[in-house]
Amino acid sequence: MIRVVLADDQTLVRAGFRSILDGEPDIEVVAEAGDGAEALGMTREHRPDLVLMDIRMPVVDGREATRRIVADERLRDVKVVILTTFDLDEYVYGALKAGASGFLVKDTEPMELIHGVRVVARGDALLAPSVTRRLIGEFAERIKEPPPAPQLNSLTEREREVLVAVAGGLSNDELADRLVVSHATAKTLVSRVLTKLNARDRAQLVVIAYEAGLVKPGWLS
Repeated sequence: MIRVVLADDQTLVRAGFRSILDGEPDIEVVAEAGDGAEALGMTREHRPDLVLMDIRMPVVDGREATRRIVADERLRDVKVVILTTFDLDEYVYGALKAGASGFLVKDTEPMELIHGVRVVARGDALLAPSVTRRLIGEFAERIKEPPPAPQLNSLTEREREVLVAVAGGLSNDELADRLVVSHATAKTLVSRVLTKLNARDRAQLVVIAYEAGLVKPGWLS
């Protein structure tokens, strides 16, 4: 069972999302929150698999609530998916950089919401929509000169290739095909890159790749 905390300051939005998710046999909404501080409290109390987090909320916004969840070692297994009313939102970019596993626009179709919850709950980043890379590219492009990224020096050439491929949204199966290796080897390579870069998941790898200048906006679609 995938256990979910819903965080949104609009009661009707929470009710709509709850009705969709609770209708699935493998998903259960265990708590609701109306602001970021409450979301953090509910997450600590219930230890859900996933938090659906509105990015703009009173008291503590979704970006800061995400940062606090990610920083809490007791919540290391909790994934965060950001909810937003429009895709090119700098707050969303900040949340992805802080460790959110992806984001969904609030007017997404019900099946996309359900799919997104399942994808993130099983440990993958919600990166399939090209809009995610467009969002990251939009804000990473504002960095005039890529900042020094000494942690990248720890990567082998093969691992850099893996990082760029992940930034392009490739799944482990697609990565295995590109590198002509087994699925298990591809998964191991991604895990090694995550560990070396101290990244929470694939979403953070995408941010790192763009900010370091390894990938430029427009290269990948």
